[in-house]
Amino acid sequence: MGNTVIIVTVCVDKRLQSPMYFFLGHLSVLEILITSTAVPFMLGGLLLPGTQIISLTACAARLYLYLSLGTSELALMGVMAVDRYVAVCNPLRYNIIMNSSTCSWVVIVSWVFGFLSEIWPVYATFQLTFCKSNVLDHFYCDRGQLLKVSCENTLFTEVILFLMAVFIIIGSLIPTIVSYTYIISTILKIPSASGRRKSFSTCASHFTYVVIGYGSCLFLYVKPK
Repeated sequence: MGNTVIIVTVCVDKRLQSPMYFFLGHLSVLEILITSTAVPFMLGGLLLPGTQIISLTACAARLYLYLSLGTSELALMGVMAVDRYVAVCNPLRYNIIMNSSTCSWVVIVSWVFGFLSEIWPVYATFQLTFCKSNVLDHFYCDRGQLLKVSCENTLFTEVILFLMAVFIIIGSLIPTIVSYTYIISTILKIPSASGRRKSFSTCASHFTYVVIGYGSCLFLYVKPK
């Protein structure tokens, strides 16, 4: 509901027609889609036990959508960090640098990158032979659970998937770290306390979201066994 309100508000209120809210709108769309890939199936299993039956093809499609949308979200969070860097560190040129054309292109690239980067990982996962069990101890088609029920040696696949997860997560985190390093340095140089508070307030919500989002991703997908 909250994400829907954000999308409607950004579209309706002309005062919010800025790059930051444009990115926030797309981030909200991604959040809705990510939730929609897992929550309905999970609720169905909780309300109607024994009904969580899904074909291998549907499981692959669900996993691909979930990972692709998540990767697009990480890329977009990196873009938003750069946007905040330009707003705080180069405010006089903000409207020139973050024009509508630039914003549209970086959003398109974020979406395309997310969906292209997950093709091989999902394909490699479902090329394995599953023979141990047809039951997954998870509320959606989790890749880790799929690897556990494979009767093949999955070490090579796990290593490649781990390295790709590191590349995607750390790769999108680097621009965020660099941007916030410059942002914090610039804010500390502002002489007035009110000026520092105003500058920090423009980044506080995004910074909090980044810490929570990347923290959960690093714990779930990068932490080795």
